[in-house]
Amino acid sequence: MPGNARAADLATTRRLVLAHGYNATAYQLINPGIARWFAPDRQAVVGYVAGHGYRVVAGSPVCAAAELGAVVGAFEADTEAAGLRTCYFAADPRLADLLRARGPLDRVLLGAQPVWDPAHWPAILASKASLRAQCNRARNKRVTVRCWPNARATAHPELTRCLAQWLATRGLPPLHFLVEPATLARLYDRRVFVAEQQGRAIGFLVASPIPERQGWLIEQIIRGHGAPNGSAELLLDAAMRTLANDGARYLTLGLSPLSVRSGLQQRHRRAWLHLTLGWLRAHGRRFYDFEGLDAFKAKLMPEAWEPIWAITGGHRISPRTLYAIAGAFGCTPLPLLALRALLRAARREFLWLRKRIAGARQTSAP
Repeated sequence: MPGNARAADLATTRRLVLAHGYNATAYQLINPGIARWFAPDRQAVVGYVAGHGYRVVAGSPVCAAAELGAVVGAFEADTEAAGLRTCYFAADPRLADLLRARGPLDRVLLGAQPVWDPAHWPAILASKASLRAQCNRARNKRVTVRCWPNARATAHPELTRCLAQWLATRGLPPLHFLVEPATLARLYDRRVFVAEQQGRAIGFLVASPIPERQGWLIEQIIRGHGAPNGSAELLLDAAMRTLANDGARYLTLGLSPLSVRSGLQQRHRRAWLHLTLGWLRAHGRRFYDFEGLDAFKAKLMPEAWEPIWAITGGHRISPRTLYAIAGAFGCTPLPLLALRALLRAARREFLWLRKRIAGARQTSAP
């Protein structure tokens, strides 16, 4: 696609999201790597990644609420004409209700996302001593947080350094789709809060707007090497207070994969699905710290947990569906992604073992 056409599509997507963005992931449709389908009148957009026989939709279509049914029908017809199927990843409740009313659907509970009214955050912080202690640890290390202008934050070398350091500690190679790490080049309407120590950036937080909910999604909380304990909490505290003062009434940290904190539990009649999700809960921490992420979000005392689903209409979720979802996040063939993850995990365990051995030698030395 010519550069001018890409720029026009990006501008149209941004306009539609700012006018109709309801799903928590709506603003991520401007991220690189997202394909976009537009309604003929360009008053609706659907972001997706295609692969393995599917279009995996990023959340829900972005359009006027009254047009949602027509947009879904047109998009699915286009998808079928392309010989593909549709899977909505992290669909919002409005879309789920529409699909359910239209006919049979299948869905898998992916986890839950924590939500707050930012105006209530000061009271939450005042009620939990451990949260205040974490913030104070960072303050005692002379960490301060400021909201940087986007012109300064865009591709800033210190923030880019922090991001690279953080990515190097992850168990998986960098993922994309709805967890795209490369947001610093396309900030636009996002807000960036930067943790600084002695005039040097040591971490940052990126928030993206959810316009129809007067809300924000915290896309990233990044800590660079040497960031003191409590830096993440201090970043979130600054974001909560600033966004509340600006009129925000909804904030989420996004999906906690495999979380059951929404109170919903899905009983899977299909043995393969039950075994797959069970294996991920038992062994996935080697590649991704599901429990650690869930515990971090829970300690921030969310006011609610919203269930997050993957939904298909007109056909059942199959192993191929999950394969397509994994491919959307990996942006690479799944076997290659798995191999890279295994190599990273092996390297991390080797470095951990070497550190333990070195520590034992120092302890036993006369």
